[in-house]
Amino acid sequence: MSFKHTDHVPNYYATQGFITDPKEFSRLFNSLPTDVPALCEIIQAITIHYEVGELSGVEMTGQRMTERELRDVPKMLSRIFELDRRRLTDPRPPEKRLMINCRDSSTLFCSMLRHQGIPARCRRGFVNYFKGPTSNPDYWGDHWICEYWNENEQRWVMVDPEIDETERRIYDITIDSLDVSPRDFTSAGKAWQECRNGEADVDFFGSPDEHGLWFIRCSLVSDLAAFNKMEMLCWDGWGLADRIPDLELSKEELSLLDTVAELLEKGDSAFNEIRDLYENTVNLRVPETIKSYRASGVVMIDL
Repeated sequence: MSFKHTDHVPNYYATQGFITDPKEFSRLFNSLPTDVPALCEIIQAITIHYEVGELSGVEMTGQRMTERELRDVPKMLSRIFELDRRRLTDPRPPEKRLMINCRDSSTLFCSMLRHQGIPARCRRGFVNYFKGPTSNPDYWGDHWICEYWNENEQRWVMVDPEIDETERRIYDITIDSLDVSPRDFTSAGKAWQECRNGEADVDFFGSPDEHGLWFIRCSLVSDLAAFNKMEMLCWDGWGLADRIPDLELSKEELSLLDTVAELLEKGDSAFNEIRDLYENTVNLRVPETIKSYRASGVVMIDL
């Protein structure tokens, strides 16, 4: 599948980034299927969301708890083979799958697509399709998806590669996870704009424990980084993505974030502006050293 775009976006997303590059594991991707549904099934058979793992009785102690800290694809693949030496195409039992969250499944999927020369990018935002007996229909949960360029349809298609039949049953998910509708995924940019304009409640975006405009701010800058092929962990912090709820922002910083949201909502038509803004703005660009806000405390990480 080659990339043909009617606008000016280059083949930027058809090549690996710092985090998605499988490096020494690259050859293992050569034998993977080329269709999207099959790739999603492979990811679902070698990984398991940590919450689903807990519900499935998988022990979440020791090294299992740290698997969500595996930042890049080579580290994730290395751990996958530590747990089970079989081929990537061989399904694993739940206890032999890599413990992940939505960012990790989207990053793996993005890496597999880029390996095949298919333009793909991870996006961070909010979704409304993880339902449950106590779910608020107005609530938008923090989530990552991956979108790829569909050459035949000349559009970006949003995919949630994490959702398998187990998650569908647990969370009563009914959407088409291979073509997620904009009705079900709100970008961080749109959420920022709606909350800044008073059109939406800031407390309806995030998670039960973490929500508010500060959370949307972090998601927004994280999505900007992903648009620039830096798919950071959910709890990473830097610049205006620092995970400090009471971080005081100046008028200039708020205006800058408004610009980020506006450009990301324009998408490909603002590609050059997005790239320039990211690369030339210290408070937005991912630095060489970041903060990792872990349960045990804040850790400084050198990338």
